Amino acid sequence: MFAVDDILISDAVLDAPFVCVLGACHGACCVQGDAGAPLRADEVPALEAALPDVWDDLRPDAQAVIKEQGVWEATPYDDHAVPCTDDGACVFATFDGPVATCALHRAHQEGRTDFIKPLSCHLFPIRIEQVGPHEVLNVQHLSICAPARAEGQRTGAQLADVLRAPLIRAYGADWYDAFHDAWTARRQADSSSSRAPETPC
Repeated sequence: MFAVDDILISDAVLDAPFVCVLGACHGACCVQGDAGAPLRADEVPALEAALPDVWDDLRPDAQAVIKEQGVWEATPYDDHAVPCTDDGACVFATFDGPVATCALHRAHQEGRTDFIKPLSCHLFPIRIEQVGPHEVLNVQHLSICAPARAEGQRTGAQLADVLRAPLIRAYGADWYDAFHDAWTARRQADSSSSRAPETPC
């Protein structure tokens, strides 16, 4: 683990090969879990403001849940979380056959809303944990992401590069640049130290 400013980053964030393969996982992160996606308190009004932009895209059972309790709920794990329908799917999940996608993300791509989706979703499978005065970035190692890890291994793509945009969203471009420089230097140092010594002539 190492630190950039006051943010602690686990080795798993640095060393994880990862590329989402939606056709293989079918968007399982939108429909599986102990609870809905964690929300930061300042995301609640943004989510409420985005709701009219995606309302007609939502499933009828999702609309019923939102009408009853709104766009967030308290859970044993988080102060705020996106609610789920009885089948475990996020209320903002929509389905194209078996594949779940985010109504918020699609509306953002189409220019219908400024709110892309909760930061916890944008960063997945990175999770932010509060440990004392520090935020700690760690990785959830879930079986549903096995295809993404395999694709990352095949292509050489690393999680910290793939999630550049949400990391900048969370901490800013200057922080990401400092993080990337520190990460690159550390990988180069690790590579040098693991290299076998040359045999003298």
